[in-house]
Amino acid sequence: MRQMADGKGRKADKELPVIEQASDDTATGLDRRDVVKMLGAAALAAVGLAVPDVARAADYAEAALQQGAPAYKPLYFTKAEWPMVRTLADLVIPRDARSGSASDAGVPEFMDFIMVEFKSNQKWMRPGLQWLNAECTKRFKRGFVACTPAQQKLVLDDIAFPKKAPAALKPGVEFFTRFRDMTASGFWSSRVGYKDIGYMGNTVVPVWEGCPEPQLQKLGVSYKMSMKAVRRG
Repeated sequence: MRQMADGKGRKADKELPVIEQASDDTATGLDRRDVVKMLGAAALAAVGLAVPDVARAADYAEAALQQGAPAYKPLYFTKAEWPMVRTLADLVIPRDARSGSASDAGVPEFMDFIMVEFKSNQKWMRPGLQWLNAECTKRFKRGFVACTPAQQKLVLDDIAFPKKAPAALKPGVEFFTRFRDMTASGFWSSRVGYKDIGYMGNTVVPVWEGCPEPQLQKLGVSYKMSMKAVRRG
């Protein structure tokens, strides 16, 4: 066991287990911090985390996945909250034919790490989950996880678009916006996320074939244009 420090260098109240990471980053020349910089800048700013913070959380989540989902015991989330977090994250980024879902990428574990390490996020996470459960109970007489997918979608559609949401749903809008941004940060800094968009890392390209012709035409440029001599005044 080891204690982790929060964002201000203080020791966290809970201890995080030592999880050894199995990674092939060295072999591929891939630097996770570079991935986070490329893919998660907007989401990082939205949740108030720096690149190294997200990189550490991503490393932790990936290592936790090596244990298998059933073996992981949340450090912050309660037994009732954990299924909510996993379900909601997968509604934000579901599994499709191209790649895995948010939970496949370790986003819930990523969030659990963030909650312990950076406690300021606890101020909106737990109240937000409570709001979501209460809203579902008010509408459908059951908690969020117990609702049908159609019922879950109805609630999320009402809070997913801040400009269209009624003022009465403002607490839900603010919670879901932050949750969605954190889900994006966790997903795009994961191995599943950067493989989803075909990020290759620092790999050798034996042959440079240039930009495909359709894309050049769309931009209205060509390689011939770049070869023209530049006139100097």
